[in-house]
Amino acid sequence: MTVHLSSPSSLLQGTPYHHVAVASGSRHIHVSGQISRLADGTPVAPGDLVGQVSQALRNTRAGLASADATFGDVVRLTFFVTGWRPELIDDFMAGVDAVAAEIGLPTPMPPASLIGVDYLFEPDVLVEVEATAVAE
Repeated sequence: MTVHLSSPSSLLQGTPYHHVAVASGSRHIHVSGQISRLADGTPVAPGDLVGQVSQALRNTRAGLASADATFGDVVRLTFFVTGWRPELIDDFMAGVDAVAAEIGLPTPMPPASLIGVDYLFEPDVLVEVEATAVAE
């Protein structure tokens, strides 16, 4: 499987993600929204956006691994963040940076969207991550 990530010069530069992913492969992998919970349901980092971003990404890696995929196969990430305000970007990126090397998340990231929402399914959930990957 091959994923080629790029950010054409005609698009905004300096983003923490690539704008375009071109993939070839026969398996499409969709990891549902992952949150900051352990397998037994225990919350991780209540009230802490940095910690919740990191744990949600760890859980996303586990979902990918269960399908024999890695972040190297990811063509799309979608982040949903409650109560989003632009001043939260530093905490959000600190959560990404804290775990990127550990989980094999390339930086810049694959194409990604960050969507601010009023709330997620539980009041303590600050972030949810979805991933789409293509693999052989």
